[in-house]
Amino acid sequence: MKKHNGMRPQDIVILLDIITREEEWTMKDISRGLNISGSEVSESLQRSCMAGLIDGSKKNVMRNALLEFLKHGLRYVFPQTPGAVARGVPTAYSAPPLRDMIMSGDKLVWPYPKGEERGQSVEPLYPTVVESAQQNPKLYELLALVDALRVGRVRERELAAVELEKRVLYEW
Repeated sequence: MKKHNGMRPQDIVILLDIITREEEWTMKDISRGLNISGSEVSESLQRSCMAGLIDGSKKNVMRNALLEFLKHGLRYVFPQTPGAVARGVPTAYSAPPLRDMIMSGDKLVWPYPKGEERGQSVEPLYPTVVESAQQNPKLYELLALVDALRVGRVRERELAAVELEKRVLYEW
């Protein structure tokens, strides 16, 4: 059995992608949808299994455990501080669903040359996330909420946690 060397950012992206899928999926589907190599998807699922975030069949996300990790550990394991102003795709409280709940003059974006917004840059959990999120609106919402946990202030994190709970534990 392989040694667990800790979670990696793509592990969270893969678990969130699985949650958005309504049909049976294969590792090849995940690989194609996220533009992550098949071997990396396989290794990610193994790490998530060892961490108790996906079951032994590597098909069913342990939603309560994932939510607990996202709410209480994510910002410590994968911290992020907004950087320089860049063109990109809105994230955190600048993206749905939080953008309708929080009024802010500041915008946060994932840097992306084809993006149409300008704001402080936030590095996504994985480089291919921006394109993947544009193809999957549910994944986009989950990743934006996760970014709100990573970079937000207390109120923003609390709102993100409530919205994440709705999406991770229940159908939306």
